[in-house]
Amino acid sequence: MHVVVNAATSADGKLSSRRREQVAISGEADFDRVDRLRADSDAVVVGVGTVLADDPHLTVKDDTLREQRREAGEPANPARVVVDSTGRTPLDAAVLDDAATTYVCLTESAPVEQRLDLADRAELVTAGDERVDLLRAFAALQNQGLEQLMVEGGGELIFSLFDAGLVDELSVFVGPTIIGGRDAPTLADGDGFVADFPELELADIERLDDGVLLTWRVADGAGT
Repeated sequence: MHVVVNAATSADGKLSSRRREQVAISGEADFDRVDRLRADSDAVVVGVGTVLADDPHLTVKDDTLREQRREAGEPANPARVVVDSTGRTPLDAAVLDDAATTYVCLTESAPVEQRLDLADRAELVTAGDERVDLLRAFAALQNQGLEQLMVEGGGELIFSLFDAGLVDELSVFVGPTIIGGRDAPTLADGDGFVADFPELELADIERLDDGVLLTWRVADGAGT
């Protein structure tokens, strides 16, 4: 399995404002890049916080890219994965439509009623008691043939994936915007590291729109 974390941050490293509302950080060139990355993936992964805040569809937008997937014997869109410990994904969320297969990763503590409702719209993956055990969940996804995973956030999930040693590559578009705010989400939130910090190797730098795209690989031994 190969896991790529993709994100866009402001120049001061924020994903959005303290209100957790979307902020326009990148432009058309980066949107096209993200669409190509989705098209090259077996699944697109987000945390439930991203679903609640943005209601993303997580599908490939470009008709040509979708057709290329079909010609390769793949579905038009990659699968979608929501990491959702307690089953908070709304039943009318865009990720639960029929545009692609959706997996919801839950824990044993998710209420039975939510499980039953979600099971009508998604494939359920149960891993962990109170928090999703990402190692077990991703192993289950791999057993479903999902090898190339693209993670689109948010910060809590990204930190947890680094903490679990599951990240292989990190791509970050840094835009020409300052957001600020001690409570605004950053690229990797969660508890944070105080030792054994994940080490990255810079693989590429590219000017894109009015910002810069930075690509890192996780140092050997730090990822999957």
